[in-house]
Amino acid sequence: MTTSAFPLKPLHRFAGQNSAVRQPQEITCFSYDSSHKLRLDSSSLRYYYTPELNVPLSEGFETFIKHDDSVDEHLDSLLEALIDLERRTGRKCSADIVTWRGMMTKFMSLPFNMRDGFEMLATKFQDTIFIEEHHAYRQRTQGPTNKRGEIMSFWGYKFETLSTLPSPWDDCPRSLIESRTSEVVSNEAQFCSIVKTGFGPVRLILGGEVDAAWDARLPPPLHPSLDDPNPQPPTTIQHNYVELKTSKEIMNQRDDVAFERKLQKFWAQSFLLGVGRVLVGFRDDDGILRSVREFDTQSIPTIAKRSGRNLWDGKLSIDFTTSVLKWILETVVDDGVWLIRHRENGQVLEVERTDRSTFLSESFVKWRTGNSFS
Repeated sequence: MTTSAFPLKPLHRFAGQNSAVRQPQEITCFSYDSSHKLRLDSSSLRYYYTPELNVPLSEGFETFIKHDDSVDEHLDSLLEALIDLERRTGRKCSADIVTWRGMMTKFMSLPFNMRDGFEMLATKFQDTIFIEEHHAYRQRTQGPTNKRGEIMSFWGYKFETLSTLPSPWDDCPRSLIESRTSEVVSNEAQFCSIVKTGFGPVRLILGGEVDAAWDARLPPPLHPSLDDPNPQPPTTIQHNYVELKTSKEIMNQRDDVAFERKLQKFWAQSFLLGVGRVLVGFRDDDGILRSVREFDTQSIPTIAKRSGRNLWDGKLSIDFTTSVLKWILETVVDDGVWLIRHRENGQVLEVERTDRSTFLSESFVKWRTGNSFS
């Protein structure tokens, strides 16, 4: 099959384009409940509250309720939320690309980390390209995880549990706030925001998990501007959202460099959904939570710039991603299923047509083909 290739180097050819980015505007949301069942509401949204320090993040690992990620969930929940929104508004959610935030994060991080490989699947339907992770590739490349790796992965979920409440703090009894250290940790329940945004001329709808709200959450507008090329500024709702991360304490220059590299991904994930704050829990080698530091999302690229190490650049990331998205729009031209691939240590991004059938849910295809919108 014919493969189209997008050269990743030299990177300087992407610099200086000053690609415009449309501020993310939340248009709807959905939740997974404690059994990971889809709910078209915000019921699983958590609220940030300062965690206790010097708590062992490994505590509760034995009772961890871990979601089974071996099942390919495709874009189904995102598409169901769009059906619900279109049913309520009577308007089509128009975009050039619909995907998960995680796929866009991979594109934004690629210029600064070409070591890792990834694969995605794309298909075009009603003038929109839908992109999802290639589940089989991810399962195949995850590799076996040892006990230490599993525990370290658990530390992030434990930090989220220590840092969040089911309701704003003034609605929670003191007993609930103080019992967070013994709460059973689970990643079955999730809250996901869906936003309309854009890179240059490419219009996007992105869905992604949000860890918590800073305080109160305002509902999205009843009639969001789904098609307006010049929408009103978004509400402050996105800036109320919080991304929670853990990282090793910075003890020396090596740790500082490693953390600066991590900040690129932290920034991209939050930037894409309009999340205003990144709160990082710093832990020691034994997984003891030692401190928490707040980062303003918009200010994170400045941290990388001021270090002088040139490890990553926010503007270059945006310009590069805009170029990639425009190339994908030119390459994925019909309703077949296409493979988007970056090989480990590869110098190109590839798009290749496959013989696969569509991964779009039957309910979404039926809804869209059976309805006309004003």
